[in-house]
Amino acid sequence: MVPTPLHFNSSIAAWTINKKIINISALCGKIIIMTKISVAKGDGIGPEIMDAVLSIFNAAKVPLEYEVIEMGKWVFDKGFSNGMTPQAQASIESLGILFKGPMETPKGKGVKSINVTARKTWNTYANKRAFQTLHGVDTVFSKAGIPIDITIVRENIEDTYGGIEHMLTHDVALSRRFITRPGSMQVIRYAFEMAKKKGARRITCGHKANIMKLTDGLFLEVFYEVAKEYPDLKADDIIVDDLCMKLVTRPDTFDVVVLTNLQGDIVSDLCAGLVGGLGFAPSANIGDHISIFEAVHGTAPDITGKNIANPTALLLSGIGMLQHLGLMESAATIENALLYTLESGVHTGDFGDKSKPSVSTTDFANAIINNFGKKPEHNPKPEVSDTENTCTVMHLDKNPMLESYEATQEKVVGVDMFVESANQPKDVAENCLKHTANMFNLVTISNRGTQVWPKGSVFTNLVNQYRCRFESIEGKALTQKDIIDLYERLTKDFKVCSLELLNEWNGIKGYSLAQGQ
Repeated sequence: MVPTPLHFNSSIAAWTINKKIINISALCGKIIIMTKISVAKGDGIGPEIMDAVLSIFNAAKVPLEYEVIEMGKWVFDKGFSNGMTPQAQASIESLGILFKGPMETPKGKGVKSINVTARKTWNTYANKRAFQTLHGVDTVFSKAGIPIDITIVRENIEDTYGGIEHMLTHDVALSRRFITRPGSMQVIRYAFEMAKKKGARRITCGHKANIMKLTDGLFLEVFYEVAKEYPDLKADDIIVDDLCMKLVTRPDTFDVVVLTNLQGDIVSDLCAGLVGGLGFAPSANIGDHISIFEAVHGTAPDITGKNIANPTALLLSGIGMLQHLGLMESAATIENALLYTLESGVHTGDFGDKSKPSVSTTDFANAIINNFGKKPEHNPKPEVSDTENTCTVMHLDKNPMLESYEATQEKVVGVDMFVESANQPKDVAENCLKHTANMFNLVTISNRGTQVWPKGSVFTNLVNQYRCRFESIEGKALTQKDIIDLYERLTKDFKVCSLELLNEWNGIKGYSLAQGQ
């Protein structure tokens, strides 16, 4: 990996270091550092709210330059299957920052979400969403005087969002859920570092490791491994359903919460509801080389072009982007003006005191601009100096490989064969037992994860797909050829839909038991 080299362009008297452009004013000798970023305005209300936010940035003289790129549904419609042009991808990979409005994925065309594709393509592994009480945005908790300041950090790459799904039979669909040690390490370490910088008092891991003992269990294991490096932070964990209950009863007891992808997606939207809805929910997708800042709400086609959309979520996301870039002074100025504006009762039509007339998107932005230099009564942001840019763009020659330590003893001790059959469990077992060939024991058969052989209940409803677990006799190591030979023998009686090896590392089983086994 080689950093972008230093360039000098004599015609504009500017140097480019990574993506910074240093303009030297001949009149006053002042050096202004301009950072160039990619901007995708999005679909629906996206262009309107993006223009409003950029007008606020320009009025605040934020030292940013914008390269507007083509992404979104209208790009899908032009024939680009990933929702972006090659030029857009090159821009983002060169500059390292994407600021984007809401985008729509075409329905019924077999294409993946542009939002998920972007996050996964550029390995923006940590989705950070900060939720705070905004005075002027009435909620149950603001009326009760309960302050909310919760940051959700969601793993952004793995889990069921891999979208790897198969129909194993005409009645049975399978989705693969990937949780990896390196991927968990990336997002959890980010969460601890962010919590430390924030001055958080507590960091909590939300999980379902009581049920998903290997996947969520691995995530929780990594959480406590990393926690040992941060003794000053109180680290604890909570089962995700209990977390949801406590968030809607005592949200003020939580500070930073880190979760796996799907659970984090659900919980972050729950937290948005606590502070007024997705219109007040900023989002940052953080990676080592590229980061994406976006509004997570929809494109609102019903109000597109009416100049009445609420730009707050995108503005808050933009403020987070400024902080990420080290532009702390500009971020504080704009955030204080936003908070002051909200406290003053200025609002678009989707929130606020209905006895006061709502304002347009443009007028809302102008009100914020007019309030530059003012501080809100509640939760004013301190004025701090700019810090070093935290975004470094690198040229990569090959894909980074994430791999943790390798276990010293690894062996295959069996296989789960997933077979299609509408027969009863005892009949499936009889056909399986014919093919063990003095090498395998048939240990259990389950249906939808519940054991139905050698023990079970006739009250267990079945579908036409069984998992048949074969383990080696006396735990002897098996070769892949042993597995293939068993597979071939089983095909005489079954359609084998799928298989999974039963692995052991250092004597520890890498597979779960069936319910009832």
